[in-house]
Amino acid sequence: MNDRISYLPRVGAPVLMEKTDVNSHPMRKVTQEVAFDRSSWDSARAAKVSDLFDSMASTWSERDFNSRVVPVTDCLERGGVSHGSLGVELGSGTGAYSDMLSELFLSLLCVDISQEMLINSRANRGLRVRGDGAQLPLSDSSVDGLFLINTLLFPDEVERILSPSGYVAWISTNGDQTPIYLSPEEVATALGDSFSGVSSEAGGGTWSVFRRK
Repeated sequence: MNDRISYLPRVGAPVLMEKTDVNSHPMRKVTQEVAFDRSSWDSARAAKVSDLFDSMASTWSERDFNSRVVPVTDCLERGGVSHGSLGVELGSGTGAYSDMLSELFLSLLCVDISQEMLINSRANRGLRVRGDGAQLPLSDSSVDGLFLINTLLFPDEVERILSPSGYVAWISTNGDQTPIYLSPEEVATALGDSFSGVSSEAGGGTWSVFRRK
């Protein structure tokens, strides 16, 4: 538990799934390292991650995203997320949640490091932009809502781009079985003491929303 996080009751029954040794997944190590050591992310690692997701893009939209939508919708309903001018969905992939998130903002940027993911996007809304989450093409304090759904956390960039009243939503649609995963407590630690948030479990996933105090 973390005293900077308010924990809400779970919504929906846990989703039973076969447990795997997800801690050995190569992206789990990357997730931990970039969240707590900015120097661990360089052009070589960025290229490797880009190539990995490029290789999976053509079949990515065939995955069962419907069973994973519960934590996303619960986050929108109970996380205190607000409407705003500019939203960013980092790691947008093939756009499974982009149309839903676009309802919150006048403009939504759907950013992914993988060009092939963006090419294969099925979303009807949002502006697709290829970009590196560690160096986003955005002005300081310009983003009202940042959504990180099964993607990497770059705390310095979160701090830079969020507006004073902005928020960051961290969603793991398969909970701790998500390869790219940090617990709510780890996210709070990575963001630093200036952030506090709310968190819950929903279906098979978890979500947290953090704002500056």
